[in-house]
Amino acid sequence: MSQQVVLRPAEQADAVEMAAVQVAARAAGPMPANIHPEAEIADFLRARLAMDETWVAERAGEVAAYTRFTGTWLDDLYVHPAHQGRGLGGALLDLVMSQRPGGLGLYVFETNIPAQRFYAARGFVVTERSDGSANEERTPDLRMEWLGA
Repeated sequence: MSQQVVLRPAEQADAVEMAAVQVAARAAGPMPANIHPEAEIADFLRARLAMDETWVAERAGEVAAYTRFTGTWLDDLYVHPAHQGRGLGGALLDLVMSQRPGGLGLYVFETNIPAQRFYAARGFVVTERSDGSANEERTPDLRMEWLGA
């Protein structure tokens, strides 16, 4: 990581940048586009800040990546395409895993092979495959789990 990266808890004011990171990452990656507009995603994230643990990776004063998780579930981990491949996703996942040493699960789209490899390299295993009928995108996905330290 060439520039200084700061990992910190997300704040309400970060929601707009977090939504932009999510939209850009999904548009650039092998996964379906968001079905909600960016402003609606920002509102959703703002509301979830009160319930979920949410962290951002900030580089040069901008939110470059973020993660959102609950007691046993990793809901979001997105890195802006301009910042991918520089260790931000790994740093955020390490933080999540340190906060949840008992393990956690996540869903990843079946088409998102890079994400599957990323999680598998860190000890996550596929525990279930679905046809996508339970997600908003109606796109096949995989449940992956890390059983803990």
